[in-house]
Order: sequence, then C-alpha cells, then structure tokens
Amino acid sequence: MIRTRVGYAGGTKENPTYRSLGDHSETIQIDYDPTQITYQDLLDLFWDSHNPTVRPWSRQYASIIFYHNEEQRQLALETKEREAARYGHEILTEIVPFSNFYRAEDYHQKYRLQQVPELIDAFHAIYPGTDEFVDSTATARVNGYLGGYGTLETVQSELENLGLSQASTQELLDILTGLRQ
Repeated sequence: MIRTRVGYAGGTKENPTYRSLGDHSETIQIDYDPTQITYQDLLDLFWDSHNPTVRPWSRQYASIIFYHNEEQRQLALETKEREAARYGHEILTEIVPFSNFYRAEDYHQKYRLQQVPELIDAFHAIYPGTDEFVDSTATARVNGYLGGYGTLETVQSELENLGLSQASTQELLDILTGLRQ
C-alpha cells in the first residue's frame, strides 16, 4: 500500500461528517502500486474481510465496491459472482462507479496507530501536518501491521524505511511480537 484514508462515499450529501453522513457509507480509499499488489488481490482481501451476505443494519455500514474504470467494474462483478457461488447466497455488496470521497475526521484516521501513544507521537514528529500524517505510506503500513496484517519478516524488512527512531522501532517490534504470540 502506498497510502490509505478512511472516509465517506456513495452518497449525495456535500461534505458529510461522522455525525451527519446523509446517504454516504463509511469506506476506505486505497492508493496502491499495481506492480506490488493487483486490483484482484485487493478484491480478494475485501471479500475475505467480511460476510457479504449479511444485510447491513444501516447505509453507513453497507458493503460497496467503488470502481474507477471498466476493468475494475468487470473484475468486481466477476468476484461477486464467485462469492455468490462460494456462499450459495445472494451477495449484498453493491458495485458502483466512484464519484466522490470525503475524508473522515482526523480522529478516525490510522485508528490502530492512534492506540499507541509512543508511536503516534513519533510519527507526528515526522509528519507534523495532518495531511502529511494521513497521506504517509509509513503510517499506512504501520497502521496495517498493528491491525494484524503482514508478517513480522515483512515489517523487519521495511523498518529502515519507516523513519522511526531506534526506540520507536523497538516499541513497534515489541508490540507486533506480542500480537503474533
């Protein structure tokens, strides 16, 4: 992943917020390097991360794939058909064209990372501006690692690219080792 942002999409309300979503749904925006991970890989992660046969209790939590071009639309439809066969039930995930993405409030960004004060302080020292922090590849990757994604070997291979001090690097490794035991 290059960067991730959480926010709202799929609705008509201008400038939605968490307390005033209108008809938007909570979503994630992902910038990725297609030489490192494919759109198909991202779709597979999406389908594996939830049960798409369960009706959401509100529009806010709807399962939606927003596509940007015809190739993405076609892949999304193909994987939806695959999931319907796998589950043997109707898939309730919507597949719709992307229109607008509204970034969620700052306190929603990099949620897992925000639960570790030592690391959040270290990253805020590197990225003092909110946009810099949210758009950072390093914060996106560490947030994912803290969420249980990736291997310890992958983390170790990327440590020098994160920009963290030796103490913060050790804090991250200690936390991730604890998560994986």
